[in-house]
Amino acid sequence: QVQLVESGGGLVQVGGSLRLSCAASGRTFTRYVVGWFRQAPGKERDFVAAITWSGYITYNTDFVKGRFTISRDNAKNTVYLQMNSLKAEDTAVYYCAADINTDWKLKKEQYEYDYWGQGTQVTVSS
Repeated sequence: QVQLVESGGGLVQVGGSLRLSCAASGRTFTRYVVGWFRQAPGKERDFVAAITWSGYITYNTDFVKGRFTISRDNAKNTVYLQMNSLKAEDTAVYYCAADINTDWKLKKEQYEYDYWGQGTQVTVSS
């Protein structure tokens, strides 16, 4: 079992920054991949980024474009998503998720992930 709790969302103006956190508990943290997804109102849930225990990373290049950075602190059992140069279209509920079937393979499909947090709202106002 893995429990995930996101935090750090909020209201920010266009061009601003936020850092989201995903605190994990339960199963040994270094044994699985953690990903971030987002879902805007009326849209499907999109992959944002994922990170292995050793720090290998992949991003959704369609919209991240160097603005977001994923990282993890294994000592704190926490994964972060630093978001800079935010745009109105980044408004969404952001979720972190754990893929417990691998600690090295990065996946971008939400069905590949086994455990999900409750989400944190990010609203970017213009």
